[in-house]
Amino acid sequence: MLPDEKNIKEYCTESDTKDSEFKRIIAEHPCYDKNAQHKFGRIHLPVAPACNVQCNFCVREFDCVNESRPGVTSKVLTPQEALEKTRDVIKEHPFIKVIGIAGPGDPLANDETFETFKLIGDEFPDLTLCMSTNGLYLPQKLPELIRLGLSTLTVTVNAVDPKIMEKIYSHIIYDGKVHKGIEAAMIMHKNQMEGIKAAVDAGLAVKINTVLIPTINDDHIIDIAKQIKEMGVYIMNVMPLISQGAFAHLTPPTAHERSAIQKECEPYVTQMKHCRQCRADAYGLIGEDLSQVSDKRRKLIQIKT
Repeated sequence: MLPDEKNIKEYCTESDTKDSEFKRIIAEHPCYDKNAQHKFGRIHLPVAPACNVQCNFCVREFDCVNESRPGVTSKVLTPQEALEKTRDVIKEHPFIKVIGIAGPGDPLANDETFETFKLIGDEFPDLTLCMSTNGLYLPQKLPELIRLGLSTLTVTVNAVDPKIMEKIYSHIIYDGKVHKGIEAAMIMHKNQMEGIKAAVDAGLAVKINTVLIPTINDDHIIDIAKQIKEMGVYIMNVMPLISQGAFAHLTPPTAHERSAIQKECEPYVTQMKHCRQCRADAYGLIGEDLSQVSDKRRKLIQIKT
């Protein structure tokens, strides 16, 4: 029996449309496409102060104006303030195509994340919604994120071996309980893998952030690359350790060491090599954070772009 020609055409048309939309989103996302970083910008909305994981390399500061690193913001915004800021920024800088929530804590530990995406999605349906998470609550929260229109997702995966993971995380808070050691690592690993696979299967463009921690996971990152390749992850970002917190005594990797690991991982998954480890309130082009420049400089950039 021959397949229904009408159904085949409808299926092909739907597949082509989804593929075209995926390519458009990638082409306009400065983190996913190295060429987009010079043309399109993003804004991070710092609406998520709470976190459910304590990483040994993480120090979250909410009022550190001159420091550029993840977990830092000059102010935590309410969802309504985030919407108003988005309006102002988009009006002045229409080259911004991506609205992201990346902290200063973990977005999935904050109800404000979902309220903000709802407000932004209703008013700016053509902008790409993006989020960065540790993935602990990703399996449970993913359906709601998809309903709200999330299309790009970053998950921080620093190991795929729980024995290595337990060296990286001090503790996690899951289902109302504090978990430590190998128990915490096993929960984290299971939820990260389930959440990433579900996100890829749902059609999201997934990026994996991996912090390169000398003496802890430097010999293990290739294993992460191999595993996420099998899961269909789009791109991987190997970031150098910022020595602080419980890992303040560790020496950060050199640029050469990071480059060598990226080269080793590249056969398995595309490598993002232009990351600047942005603040939770960054906006503008990558490497040109407008939240950290003077009003005069902002106006010059606005005229230029």
